[in-house]
Amino acid sequence: MTEAPLEIVLVTGLSGAGRSTALGALEDRGWETVDNLPLALIPRLAEAPSGRPLALGVAAHGRGFSTEGLIETVEALRRAPGVAPSLVFLDAADEALIARYAETRRRHPIAPAEDAATGVARERDLLGALRDRADLVIDTTALTPHQLKAEVQARLSRGDGLGLVVSVQSFSYKRGAPREADMVMDVRFLRNPHWEPELRPRDGRDAEVAAYVARDPLCAPFFDRLAELVLMLLPAYKREGKAYFGIGLGCTGGRHRSVALAERLAKRLVSEGWRVTLRHRELERRPPDDAAAESGAQA
Repeated sequence: MTEAPLEIVLVTGLSGAGRSTALGALEDRGWETVDNLPLALIPRLAEAPSGRPLALGVAAHGRGFSTEGLIETVEALRRAPGVAPSLVFLDAADEALIARYAETRRRHPIAPAEDAATGVARERDLLGALRDRADLVIDTTALTPHQLKAEVQARLSRGDGLGLVVSVQSFSYKRGAPREADMVMDVRFLRNPHWEPELRPRDGRDAEVAAYVARDPLCAPFFDRLAELVLMLLPAYKREGKAYFGIGLGCTGGRHRSVALAERLAKRLVSEGWRVTLRHRELERRPPDDAAAESGAQA
């Protein structure tokens, strides 16, 4: 029987984006975790597995760090027998990172003698190539620590046997498309339940809202073609070694049309045997009662 490869996840990204929280989430799931490990020591850990998957935190301000060095380390691990590495990049909007440093009153490690904005800008320039090379990018701008833990555990849980996790996310175009999505679809062409007074306070998880969206003549042909496209692409991405594939479905307010279609797509993919994580970005931001009271907002 062939021994399963050692799973190694290298967690990096912008300071303040949640690296320690992500590592804690994996440690809670039984992973062996090490933070701020010098790059030169990473291959040694890979050579001496403990029987548990390994999550390594790599900070831009750590000893011996360089963007090129980390890329070379990941590529070397990919070539090593018996090792299954992946690179996870944690990102967040500049204003969110600056606000986090203001709240904690900590100095930015990349610019300790300057303001946080300077440090964020400098680090983003430094790590741009890593973000482009990452197997998974998680944008933590709108995530609480609890939500980030749940996201990491869902996407990096073990034993699925598929080697590819599909993330389906609904969102509002008023707040922008999710930066981590590989595919983004605009569903604002479908008729809007917001304009029906009895449906406005509900969201796309409600059966009547979903049925209203489905009755649009364009909904069925659009959904069938979308599902067909995704189901065609996923095996190809899996063969290429891609570990994560993110799909974003957006409408105006992110509460009705995009939610209904995201729910439907997630169920279809699960029925085809794929492991799927489902997230409704705008529904996470505020209680339903608050959203319903905002009657002037479109969905």
